[in-house]
Amino acid sequence: MSFFNRISTGGLTLAAGLAVSATAFAASPAPAPAAPAPAPPAGSDRIANPVAEFAGIDKITGRIITFDVYIDETVQFGALQVTPRVCYSRPQNEEPKTDSFVEVDEITLDRKIRRIFTGWMFAESPGLNAVEHAVYDVWLKECKQKSDVPAPDATKADATKADASKPPATKPAAAKPAASPDAEQSDPTQPDTSDAN
Repeated sequence: MSFFNRISTGGLTLAAGLAVSATAFAASPAPAPAAPAPAPPAGSDRIANPVAEFAGIDKITGRIITFDVYIDETVQFGALQVTPRVCYSRPQNEEPKTDSFVEVDEITLDRKIRRIFTGWMFAESPGLNAVEHAVYDVWLKECKQKSDVPAPDATKADATKADASKPPATKPAAAKPAASPDAEQSDPTQPDTSDAN
């Protein structure tokens, strides 16, 4: 048997085997359509929080500070102004996923404000989208429903209440009647020549 015949015979055997396999595959029933993905549990919706907690580091002094910021309010940390627009979290019985859309501005030495960051921060991955500045770094720690810091509206309301509780200002005393034109009045531009000691 020649070399060519051996290869041809082997090729025919392989082709026959593939044909039988293809026929068997075609005869097998089609797989059932995949079941739709189960709907997420009702409690898996994200929770909108009124307070975002951030951490910041001053790289010069090495001081790390945490601070709370209410949504749509601005807090200054060093030369940075941090303004969260939304802050979402998940219920405590689920995997934590905390994120916030944040705008960070830098106050330059010539008193101009320059936007250095706009985007999402993720508490579970602080290095992913943290603000890295030459002197300051800021990152999201968590979103909260309450804060120890009084809400900006509460502060304004307290100031209004304090103003309302003050007694009204007293009216100025009635002016004294003017002296009669006959009375001699001293001219403040002239030196005093009276004999009074």
